[in-house]
Amino acid sequence: MLDKSPHSAAVNVPNDLAAHWMPFTANRAFKKAPRLLAGAKDMHYFTVDGRKILDGAAGMWCSNAGHGRTQIAEAIGKQAATLDYSPPFQFGIPQAFELASRIADLAPKGLDHVFFCNSGSEAADTALKIALAYHQISGQGGRIRLIGRERGYHGVGFGGTSVGGMVNNRKMFGSLLTGVDHLPTTYDREKQAFSRGEPEYGAHFADALENLVNLHGANTIAAVIVEPMAGSTGVLPAPKGYLKRLREITQKHGILLIFDEVITGFGRLGYAFAAERYGVLPDMITFAKGVTNGAAPMGGVIVRDTIHDAFMSGPEHVIELAHGYTYSAHPLACAAGLATLDIYRDEKLFEHARALEPKWNDAIFSLKNEPNVVDIRTVGLTAGIDLASRPDQPGKRGFDALNSAFFDNDLMMRIAGDTLALTPPLIVSEEQVGEIVDKVAKVIRAVA
Repeated sequence: MLDKSPHSAAVNVPNDLAAHWMPFTANRAFKKAPRLLAGAKDMHYFTVDGRKILDGAAGMWCSNAGHGRTQIAEAIGKQAATLDYSPPFQFGIPQAFELASRIADLAPKGLDHVFFCNSGSEAADTALKIALAYHQISGQGGRIRLIGRERGYHGVGFGGTSVGGMVNNRKMFGSLLTGVDHLPTTYDREKQAFSRGEPEYGAHFADALENLVNLHGANTIAAVIVEPMAGSTGVLPAPKGYLKRLREITQKHGILLIFDEVITGFGRLGYAFAAERYGVLPDMITFAKGVTNGAAPMGGVIVRDTIHDAFMSGPEHVIELAHGYTYSAHPLACAAGLATLDIYRDEKLFEHARALEPKWNDAIFSLKNEPNVVDIRTVGLTAGIDLASRPDQPGKRGFDALNSAFFDNDLMMRIAGDTLALTPPLIVSEEQVGEIVDKVAKVIRAVA
């Protein structure tokens, strides 16, 4: 039989970029000036032309342990050679059960069960479906309404897009799901500008849930889903007391509370999960990104025992939850996840992030007087820096900053419109924090 596997490329750079329709990318602009990456190690990426790029974004909020971790690569390779794929419906692998147990051990007490999927988007839709199904089997089938939040991001599935509140992510796709409403954003620049950590102002924004209860009726609302720190929209930390107030209101009315911790999970805010930082116990936590250090696609939902146990009734041969994915608990992802959790534990990366947070804050706020900076927000090892928009060109200054960072200052960062988002790997040193900030200052001046 002929070997039809592809041969090694003769060149490192393709001569035709047309076929690949890139996600969440200005495709035409990219293909005129491609930002192509060829390798990565620790705190740096390497471009196809050999430049070393400092990673100020942990890839895309996910490479918390840095890049090129041999331990993870070897675990994936060994697993691929031993068991490359196993069907997750009606069959299991030991690594999936081990990983679920270890994730549950990291989660707040009471969140004891893990349902695996492949991404943050799938995790959000899975959590929403579990919420609807839970009320259905609990005799409250009228609870079908889902509540998100303005400026929230919960992936790109129909459920996550519907409860999400980022306008540009919604407007192309029609009415999306019915029976969805939104809380107001927690951000008020006039009263919160240049807040370090959680803003003092804004806990009262949670009270808007009472208005939605009065409008729709508590017995129609299944769940509320929020990010403890809204990352994709530009780093909006929850105000002090906001999440506790939201928990009080949801419990009062029998509404499930879901924390989307796809970004905040696995150390980004100095704890395994933001729920621990804020002392709030939700009914479900979604996760992805950092669970495998970005080395393999994986996501999931951590579920309270009371919700899980409600499904465990009826004949034992009957499937309890008609949901799942072909690649749920994929062997390679499980291997990557276990190796990643070992690194987080052994190198104490969550504790490192927590200890570095004050110095990170000080460094980021040194940018306050740079041109066009209208706000800075920090929490954990994240930062959002709002730049004033150019007249009639919203987002152009941010886009130019992205290019200036990559091409002229050897820095990778993320943008959300005219907001610069910084989220370095948790292995970042104090010296590298200074290097990131120095580069960002040059970028801000370059796009002034």
